[in-house]
Amino acid sequence: MMDLGLLIIRLVIGVLFIGHGAQKLFGWFGGYGLKGTGGWFDSIGMKPGLMMALFAGLAEFIGGILFALGLLTPLAGILIAVTMIMAIVKVHAPNGLWATSNGYEYNLTLLAVAIGTVLIGPGRYAIDTFLF
Repeated sequence: MMDLGLLIIRLVIGVLFIGHGAQKLFGWFGGYGLKGTGGWFDSIGMKPGLMMALFAGLAEFIGGILFALGLLTPLAGILIAVTMIMAIVKVHAPNGLWATSNGYEYNLTLLAVAIGTVLIGPGRYAIDTFLF
């Protein structure tokens, strides 16, 4: 049952990160694309904004794909963790913990899931299981 639980966790979190990356990279799902996200990154001091948006979008998109598949899971977890640490530090930390105040509660939860999954492994239903 643990392997099934890990599969569910990886699929949900992975697909959500694919979506967040697609928002930044392609403007899908109500996102602003590279230009819009890059402009916002510039406005919060993450310069050059366009390049930072590209890096963040790729980390989320590729990290999400890898995480969902259970492929190179440690790398996937690192990509997800780094984007969540940056979101906490650059955007949410000044607002406190709770999401109701635009705090870092949700980002911290995703960070814990990514790191926890890397530490315990992706489970039997992962490509890593067949490769390594």
